[in-house]
Amino acid sequence: MSGKTASETSVSLVLGSGGARGLAQIGVVDVLLERGYRIEAIAGCSMGALIGGVYAMGKLDDYRDWVCALERTDILSLMDISFGNAGLMRGNRIMDALRELIGDVEIDELPIKYVAVATDLDSRREVWMDKGLLFDAIRASIAIPTVFTPLMRNGRTLVDGGLLNPLPVSATLNDDTDLTIAVDLAGAVSAGAASRVDSVKPKNNDEKPSYHQAIQGFVNDALEKVAQTLVGENRDDDEKGMLEIVNNSFEIMQMTLGRHNMAAHPADLVISVPRNACRSFDFHKAAGLIELGRELTEAALD
Repeated sequence: MSGKTASETSVSLVLGSGGARGLAQIGVVDVLLERGYRIEAIAGCSMGALIGGVYAMGKLDDYRDWVCALERTDILSLMDISFGNAGLMRGNRIMDALRELIGDVEIDELPIKYVAVATDLDSRREVWMDKGLLFDAIRASIAIPTVFTPLMRNGRTLVDGGLLNPLPVSATLNDDTDLTIAVDLAGAVSAGAASRVDSVKPKNNDEKPSYHQAIQGFVNDALEKVAQTLVGENRDDDEKGMLEIVNNSFEIMQMTLGRHNMAAHPADLVISVPRNACRSFDFHKAAGLIELGRELTEAALD
């Protein structure tokens, strides 16, 4: 890309796996577009598959507005607990909410190249999903084992791509672009990362009537009990919920795999999001995470 300006530079963007930290990737996309880079291909895993797919549909602003308005209790209410053996949550409620917000489309109809990475449990191989319905691909890619039930597709049992390739730079190797930029959500611990995220407050909605506040208080109390068991909300720092333990264990494996994969297939630029920026299920901190993604991208490009 020697001699090219940003507006002349085409980019393959690799968006990684990492739970709520994946929301920082919205800020990454924002800054790249503001600087004039042309995102022509996206490879995403897990949360990266979701952010990348929403961007490819041209609906990132709608998604940003929606997720930044979510409160912690909203997140908990989207958890459709499953009593089966395949996973703690079915994932249908969140996917239905996103389809209603954004719609759905065949991947072939997207204006840019897109691939979501999943894992086939039966063949024990990664699957590059670049055809079919977009939200089927996203649903497969985010299916963290034991947390979300797998997606059954064409006789295959598909789960989170982070089992094998949490930062899928390899899916962009044949792209005809000038630059490959990867977002690593398992970056080194930063002492100020969490406080930076927490310091950004979402815009306040209109004040709710008193009876709405009373109803919300009742719901909050009920969901608090769920949060304490599953997510570990409002517990001591050394006391984690069931989902947090499962997801943290999964992320340790992903971090190791990501380092090996990046050594084999390095990107031109890696934007690292500190792994302690938030808890895995802190989706209600979207505004702060997006701002953190912006800051990190500006620093990396500069």
